[in-house]
Amino acid sequence: MAVCGGALMSLPVPARAQSYPLRTVRVVLGFPAGGTTDVVARMLSQWLSERLGATFIVENRPGAATNIATEAVIRAPADGHTLLVCTPANAINASFYNDLPFVFMRDIVPIIGLIRSPYVLEVIPTLPARTVPELVAYAKENPGKLSIGSFGTGTGSHLCGEMFKMMAGFEMNHVPYRGSAPMLTDLLGGRVHLAFDNLPASIEHIMGGGLRALAVTTSERSKALPDVQALAEFYPGYEASSWLAVGVRSGTPADIIETLHQEIAACLADDRMKAKLERLGATVLGGSSAETATLIADETEKWRKVVTFSATNPN
Repeated sequence: MAVCGGALMSLPVPARAQSYPLRTVRVVLGFPAGGTTDVVARMLSQWLSERLGATFIVENRPGAATNIATEAVIRAPADGHTLLVCTPANAINASFYNDLPFVFMRDIVPIIGLIRSPYVLEVIPTLPARTVPELVAYAKENPGKLSIGSFGTGTGSHLCGEMFKMMAGFEMNHVPYRGSAPMLTDLLGGRVHLAFDNLPASIEHIMGGGLRALAVTTSERSKALPDVQALAEFYPGYEASSWLAVGVRSGTPADIIETLHQEIAACLADDRMKAKLERLGATVLGGSSAETATLIADETEKWRKVVTFSATNPN
């Protein structure tokens, strides 16, 4: 929080239309407090509060793989006072759920990308596997013994595990949680054996020895963990990354969307903010509304095959 707030002193507050914001702005996200999505949303909310002279508050609406949060934004007035923090779950849900009361790419307008980061495949230190091949061999020799936690059924964390199982050819017991923070608590307590977590949420536990990182999910190694191999080094073609973006309900006036885009872009361009995100293992995305929409559309198509596999292999 202090990083974003401290950077404000060096930047002038631009002139703005007095018509926005008229009241408190809710920044809605589909996970509980404590995870990467929540941390980044709070940093951004502080920035926007001070830059725009209004209150931006984070509203955690966990459950149903972010569908509860998404529907809350879609049902809110299209006036820019309710924002959505978009995640890979939104792209996955388009094919994971058959009866959603909304169409994400129709009902939400992406404003700008925030960050991209790897997921990290991590295990508890007592598990006798120090490499990916050792983990796969152990899983195959001990069918049904390993449990893998996730942020929830249908989330990016879940589908990373499904893609790993699909490519490596073994099974694990899936244990869904209501976000990264509760999953991480149980992982650190040894109640599940492994997980795919956002790197920013787990990096301190990895550095401190509380968890053992076996691989990252991006096609190349992470600068934050240069000695940790990429899963693609073992399974060519494996690639996944976590990303965050900001969206708003369709029909929101273009001038409000432009104001939000400019202010969020200014936050992401701040050197102190970028340094903080890089220390967490994340990189800034940015981009126009159209570019962010293309990212989400591409992610939606990418996960369809994995969703189909998951549906036929429910463990």
